[in-house]
Amino acid sequence: MNNVELEKILNQKLSPQLIKDYSPNGLQVEGSEQIKKVVTGVTASQALIDHAVELGADALLVHHGYFWKGEPEPIRGMKGKRIRTLIKNDVNLYGYHLPLDIHPELGNNAELARLLDIEIEGGLEGHPQSVALFGRLKTPMSGAELAEKIDSVLKRTPLHIAPENAEKMIETVGWCTGGGQDYIELAAQQGLDAFISGEISERTTYSAREQDIHYFAAGHHATERYGIKALGEWLAKEHGLDVEFVDIDNPV
Repeated sequence: MNNVELEKILNQKLSPQLIKDYSPNGLQVEGSEQIKKVVTGVTASQALIDHAVELGADALLVHHGYFWKGEPEPIRGMKGKRIRTLIKNDVNLYGYHLPLDIHPELGNNAELARLLDIEIEGGLEGHPQSVALFGRLKTPMSGAELAEKIDSVLKRTPLHIAPENAEKMIETVGWCTGGGQDYIELAAQQGLDAFISGEISERTTYSAREQDIHYFAAGHHATERYGIKALGEWLAKEHGLDVEFVDIDNPV
């Protein structure tokens, strides 16, 4: 497959033009024109790039790519080494950030709901492009039980901040994978029983305790493994590409 054709396929599936993002979505670093082997992963770290090169990949498809708004522009140091490795080995780099978070079929939020048995009811911000969702657990449970389920499914022990009424059962849930901790305010305003995100801030603790809502910090990396993995599996099934997911351990 041609590298530009692959970008068109991904853009048609993820519709990046519909959402304002913090980085460019699509082909970020151009490599070989022909693509046979694709490696997918969460972040285009040096370790993931090295794995892609070892596996003979023509393309690396990630959720966290490069050229973020506000980052230093010079291609030097760590960023320079990463990009030199891609270019020297003729590896294309494709990155899709928010479009992959919100995709209703393959997105990080949709995949987290599937894994945790949450029935999606809508966008927490009240529109279809919301980067946070809300829904209902198929089986209501306690905070301790939901923490145990997250641990079992994501293979990472979440940080659970319980409300003052720690015994409050959980039926309704809001969630946003990655750094979506501040959506807890919307979740609390809408009367949800719990909110899940990847990261936590110092202020999040008090929001949970004072607004009568369970909060779970399940890990930025851990909550965002599954969208990029699902996207790669879709590419392999629908377009016949050789796709391999590589998970670089990250405790954050």
